[in-house]
Amino acid sequence: MKLSDTLTGEKTEFIPQGDVVRIYVCGVTPYTDSHLGHAMSYIIFDVLRRYLEYRGYTVRHVQNFTDIDDRIIARANEQGIAPIALAERFIQRYVEDMAALGVHQPHVYPRATEEVPEMLTIITALIEKGFAYSTPGGDVYYRVRRLSRYGELSHRDVDDLLSGARVEPSTEKEDPLDFALWKAAKPGEPSWDSPWGPGRPGWHIECTAMSLKYLGDPIDIHGGGHDLIFPHHENEIAQSEAFTGRHPFVRYWLHNGWLQMGGEKMSKSLGNIVSIRDGVSRYGADGLRAFVLSSHYRNPLTYSETILEAASRGIERLAVAANASGPAEAAENVDASSFRARFLDAMDDDLNTPQAIAALHDLSREINRGQAEGRGIDESQRTLRELADVLGLRLPPPNATNGAIEAAPFIELLLHVRRELRTAKLFQQADHIRDKLAERGIAVEDTAEGSVWKRDRG
Repeated sequence: MKLSDTLTGEKTEFIPQGDVVRIYVCGVTPYTDSHLGHAMSYIIFDVLRRYLEYRGYTVRHVQNFTDIDDRIIARANEQGIAPIALAERFIQRYVEDMAALGVHQPHVYPRATEEVPEMLTIITALIEKGFAYSTPGGDVYYRVRRLSRYGELSHRDVDDLLSGARVEPSTEKEDPLDFALWKAAKPGEPSWDSPWGPGRPGWHIECTAMSLKYLGDPIDIHGGGHDLIFPHHENEIAQSEAFTGRHPFVRYWLHNGWLQMGGEKMSKSLGNIVSIRDGVSRYGADGLRAFVLSSHYRNPLTYSETILEAASRGIERLAVAANASGPAEAAENVDASSFRARFLDAMDDDLNTPQAIAALHDLSREINRGQAEGRGIDESQRTLRELADVLGLRLPPPNATNGAIEAAPFIELLLHVRRELRTAKLFQQADHIRDKLAERGIAVEDTAEGSVWKRDRG
């Protein structure tokens, strides 16, 4: 199995360091409902975990909640409630959203507000080592230039970072690039006691504290969205390696591309979001998963109702094959071994889920043809469900009549005949098959991967 490591920029063989694969994934800041951009990231890392477990690894998965943040405080003040109450409400809604998507819960869901003592220990040690400093105002900053490797994850030179994202100006900073480990309390904000006065932790320090506490050092895999590479993950590396004195902090960095809408990243701050709840309601959990997994995890994905609808129809075709009834006895069975091999090869190649899904669709077509020809399909259906489960696809019985399910293999046979007619350049006869299917409510679409069908809902 090979994975693309953001740090090295190379696809390398995944070799765990022990009996347990330790994975840390950055979680949400719960100040409003989670959106499909969040769903994209957590579906991807859920599939990574599922596949590692399918291959026989024991996985320990940790994902945090940033339950204290400027945005949480601002939204809570708008609503006249305590920040912790607001965060709790949206944590619970997030957990419900992940359950609806079939995303496995992490083994630990630490919260920033519950890990402050560990953060204070790390910050104190960083000050003692000379990597951090306190200010008269009660803030604590990390000295970015103190670590020579700073910038290696984002592949940037430290001298070029002054124009980078989220550089926070402060008259008390030694260097504009230095980032906050501890923020002095402002009037009316939640705060914790510290050696530097009341305040709250900076954003980056929580992930160092949580990962070290619940996973140890180093982590096997650290995951998150591409937008977290700089500054968040860059800063995690700096403070973690300065604290432990060991390199590397993470053995494999995996980052997923972001979900775009109208050419911009889908995000709460921009307001261009579709909530997970709306997405599940419109396209189903399997449909959303198929949409996300139809693109390689490292690539950006553009929100498109047309593509989401197509993903949902594709899932319906898989479900038709998975739920079809085969003959009680058959002299020959559909052989799924080649499709399983294709699926595993794709997943071993840096989680190439588009090719893995293509193998499932080809297997479903073979199941439908086998049913029409009187071959046994039970074993191949078990393989289809087994591999679909690796992707988190549930494949429930489709919302179709039994007649539509029973017709599926014959529709596949007609499409096979139509493909042969098109190859022979007998386009009139091929179009006749398409038109007759359309008269019976079956729409045929010719794609780069071949002809597919769906029930025309008018």
